[in-house]
Amino acid sequence: MQVRPRRSALYMPGSNQRALEKAKTLTADSLILDLEDAVAPAQKILAREYVVAAINGGGYGKRELVIRINGLDTEWGQDDLKAVAWSQAHAVCLPKIESATQIRAVADALDNLRAPADMAIWAMLETSLGILHAQSIAGAHPRIKVLVMGTTDLAKDLRVPHTPDRLGLLMSLSTGVLAARAHGLDILDGVHLDLNGGADFRAICEHGRKLGFDGKTLIHPNQVEAANELFGPTAEAIDHAQRVLAIWEEAQRAGMGVTLLDGKLIENVHVEEAQRVLAIASAIAELAE
Repeated sequence: MQVRPRRSALYMPGSNQRALEKAKTLTADSLILDLEDAVAPAQKILAREYVVAAINGGGYGKRELVIRINGLDTEWGQDDLKAVAWSQAHAVCLPKIESATQIRAVADALDNLRAPADMAIWAMLETSLGILHAQSIAGAHPRIKVLVMGTTDLAKDLRVPHTPDRLGLLMSLSTGVLAARAHGLDILDGVHLDLNGGADFRAICEHGRKLGFDGKTLIHPNQVEAANELFGPTAEAIDHAQRVLAIWEEAQRAGMGVTLLDGKLIENVHVEEAQRVLAIASAIAELAE
């Protein structure tokens, strides 16, 4: 069971030193320090130096630190990967992944570079081919821990409009969730362009949560609070989980394999979900410290 909270994963431009410093004060669960889309070509090498120096310099507390590199087929990708492997980042985020072969190649490279054994891979699903291969990508290697939906590029690739109901993306979003769950991974919803964290953004978060996403990738600090609230367990959910475990323990002591809570059947599957809710709540509390 993965219990690291990933309610909010905030992209921060690697070329902006002020943004990298400000990130130390934000309540995002994960920070994706970006060397790809957010960085102009002329600043790629400098951004790499800034990001590695910032991470190795510390000050980010218990936040999960992820570096999104440029594609390995670009002039910067191989050097980006080498820099990540020798940094104190928790994970490397790979853009536009379309095959399990790409994942295994990066995993082998991390091993050859003697990256820490627990350095994870995050794989972005941003193209139609990536969606079609999501299942094999998710199961490609033990280092892969998170799938990330790149909905902006995906919508362009699929030629579907960005609408509030995300109708044109629904099959792709659910395919990503299925692949993640089949292999025990977390999966993050794509970004939303409402920078204020207002009603539209909250509605999109609710939509993603109901589809099964663990959290949301973000492009502005104003979105963090709403994402943390909507993708985290509510007080009611925590209370219900505690009651489920309490009544289950009573049933086990009585030798029963099922029991009732508020007139509803409780069995193993409900117990496992209650344990997950409480584990996530506990991990969130640790982050808050």
